[in-house]
Amino acid sequence: MWILILALVGVALFGLVAGYFYNRNIQKKIDRGELKEAPPVVDVDSECCGQHQICEKESLLAAVSKKIEYYDDEELDRFKGRQANEYSDEEIDEFREIMFTMKEEEVAGWSRSLQLRGIELPDELKDELFLIVGERRFQHS
Repeated sequence: MWILILALVGVALFGLVAGYFYNRNIQKKIDRGELKEAPPVVDVDSECCGQHQICEKESLLAAVSKKIEYYDDEELDRFKGRQANEYSDEEIDEFREIMFTMKEEEVAGWSRSLQLRGIELPDELKDELFLIVGERRFQHS
């Protein structure tokens, strides 16, 4: 137990010391004229994984185009307005079948299309969708 407390105190002290030196370094740069002012504090989205320049979740939600594109999935329009946690197992399987029968490069566009159409992806499939998109980005980066 004491080891955990000491480790926590050590991490806190390290953070304080690192913050002090960071602020001191910024102030020196301002004094020398290298910076006009201190860089602003950036709030990070708590849902972003931080492993990419653009968070996968944000890029899947930010529709590049407002044009709705169908991926041979018009039957999903009946789910418009339904919450992501309200789907039955059969309905989830219907989404899953559509998602896994399309090309990998179409999955992100399909997700945006669903959002533009007001259709929430079932909660059970969101991690699978992020995995497919993430693997595709990793392979092409």
